[in-house]
Amino acid sequence: MAPSIHRAQSSSFLRAAMVLACCCLAPQVQRYLKWCFTLTSNHLASGGVAVGHKVARLAPIRATAGSKHRRRSQNPRHRLKQQAVADVADAMAQDVENFEFEAEVGKVMDIIVNSLYSNKDVFLRELVSNAADACDKKRFLSLTEGDAPPEPMKLRIQTDKEARTLTIEDNGVGMRKQDLINNLGRIARSGTANFVKELGSGGGDDVSLIGQFGVGFYSGFLVATKIEVCSKGFQDPEAERKTWRWTSEGGSFTMQEAPEEALFGEQSGTKITLHLREEAQEYLDSGKLADLLKKYSEFITFPIELWNEKVQYDQVVDETAPPPKEGEKPKMKSVPRSVFQWEQMNKMKPIWLRNPEVVNSTEYSEFYKTTFKAFDEPLTTTHFKVEGQIEFRALVFIPTTMPFELTRDMFAEAGRSMRLYVKRVFINDKFEDLVPRWLTFARGVVDSEDLPLNVGREILQKSRTLKIIRKRVVRKVLDSIDDLRETEPEKYDQFWSSYGKYFKVGLVEDLDYKDELKRFVRFFSSKSADNMTSLSEYVSHMKEGQQEIYFVTGEGKRAAEIAPAMEKMKQKDYEVLYMIDPLDEICSQS
Repeated sequence: MAPSIHRAQSSSFLRAAMVLACCCLAPQVQRYLKWCFTLTSNHLASGGVAVGHKVARLAPIRATAGSKHRRRSQNPRHRLKQQAVADVADAMAQDVENFEFEAEVGKVMDIIVNSLYSNKDVFLRELVSNAADACDKKRFLSLTEGDAPPEPMKLRIQTDKEARTLTIEDNGVGMRKQDLINNLGRIARSGTANFVKELGSGGGDDVSLIGQFGVGFYSGFLVATKIEVCSKGFQDPEAERKTWRWTSEGGSFTMQEAPEEALFGEQSGTKITLHLREEAQEYLDSGKLADLLKKYSEFITFPIELWNEKVQYDQVVDETAPPPKEGEKPKMKSVPRSVFQWEQMNKMKPIWLRNPEVVNSTEYSEFYKTTFKAFDEPLTTTHFKVEGQIEFRALVFIPTTMPFELTRDMFAEAGRSMRLYVKRVFINDKFEDLVPRWLTFARGVVDSEDLPLNVGREILQKSRTLKIIRKRVVRKVLDSIDDLRETEPEKYDQFWSSYGKYFKVGLVEDLDYKDELKRFVRFFSSKSADNMTSLSEYVSHMKEGQQEIYFVTGEGKRAAEIAPAMEKMKQKDYEVLYMIDPLDEICSQS
């Protein structure tokens, strides 16, 4: 019996020792695990392990103290502690998986995190656009593969000033575990490679290329030191759907199941939490977020709700007032009270998506005044859709009066207001290549289905799609002005009085549209009195045998009329054009 009792006591001692080792070494275990589970590309390459594979076993403990360490390793109690650490590590490894970003993604991350790019606002546009795309995809899958309609889809944005976090959540299609790894960690597609190549060929650290190559998610690191993504995929059977958490601070990422994470979407969804940098605390201000959402995402199809603070006033008894007399009510006062509630940011519907046949002039006028902060009525309205090789919609207005920003400088950048959208996401309204310089005064919207998000000026200059869009827009605008010239001469006179000089510049600068613009140009002449005449009208008035168009320059109509050369022209009864604007003579030479 004595040997059995001794063995039992030894086993009890060993179990107690293991428990004690686990408790005492908890901090060391955590530091050790952090070292063991941080994979580097060098480790993976040398071991032949594919990037993103789960670490199944701990690396062997390395000797760092020479012979002293070897003597300790031979100690049975020390080996017991090592085994306890390994057992705890194996258990914890079942919950958290560690991954490295692929090399190309890592370079993108490094560029973004260390970029000096000033317009960090783009991150919100990119993440909101991604969320809207997720909702679109869920709607499509529900229609094509689902048996039941999807829940009403929307986006929600909320800040936590104490935790310094900004959360963007949607109840779109969501992502499964492998989707999170593939979409956020690998992106083993040509897009990222092209992004890196473009930066290496002269793009520098221009983060305006984000979105061009499908790496818009990483723009979150412009303002965040850490990003957490919790997502539940719609494509799994409902009973098998799980919520997974993806976490990264820029160098690597971890994956683990997150059953405790609450998403507002019942079927699926994604929640992105940004832990903001010290210099990005401005994005905790709901006013700042509201302005950005109205600027970039005003026409997103799905509702965007912002958790916003509102002030409400409650009526309470004024205790400082004299007591009321018998039969009178006590004096009341208003006391402000802050309440938080969801407020929809994108209430305006994109009018350009509607059929032009069902939109009336009042709706066009309201949209024009609201969107472009105008006080006049539009002189012309051009609304059309192009389908086929490329797809886009456009709505272009010509103001009745010259926009104020152009009154001092006819080509002022602030006076440009052709708004470029990509799938209802605002991109820019200052691109010079969307319409020619001689249409600077036009106001409008172009919404493309084919251009990438966040296109830079260099990309636009090379874009075949943009060249087609530009050509179609110019063609339609010129057609509308032509209709005005033929059907409403008085309005055309008003147009020419305001914008004629732009077309004269176009005649000089734009060889592609030189012949097109000739038919619009008008001048005073010796036979038109107070009216103006076009070149085609002049030709129709030419005398028999007259081969040339005659003009005379002067510092005004009166000066041209009394020019010495006019005596001979009057004798021949030839009509002479008066070129009294500095641009007129240059036009005649072109």
